[in-house]
Amino acid sequence: MKAILLVGTGGFIGSVLRYLCGAWVFRIFEKPWFPVGTLAVNLLGCLVIGVLGGLAEQRRVFDQELRLFVFVGLLGGFTTFSAFAYETATLLRDARPFGAWLNVGLQVFFGLVMVWLGGLLSRLAPTP
Repeated sequence: MKAILLVGTGGFIGSVLRYLCGAWVFRIFEKPWFPVGTLAVNLLGCLVIGVLGGLAEQRRVFDQELRLFVFVGLLGGFTTFSAFAYETATLLRDARPFGAWLNVGLQVFFGLVMVWLGGLLSRLAPTP
């Protein structure tokens, strides 16, 4: 139960931060044609998970509970893209390029397919 509360609390904070950061970037660019807010959040999340992941691996500064709160909850709520990028970079670092590129290909391709499929399924729902 403690793990669930840590992840949930971190996820709540991360989601709120994602909203605030995305909205702030959107205002700076004055209604851009490209989703710069999402891009900024994803890139910032990747930078943060890279720094914190390196500290966690090299200096062992995170215990299991803090890892759950920060990596799964906070950064997971902020952006799941950061986890995707970190896991892909780890595969590359571990000399597993096939796994890394397979991860990229499957995540991007099937992510787009599932969004498309979800759109199709939404049209099948009865209209109220």
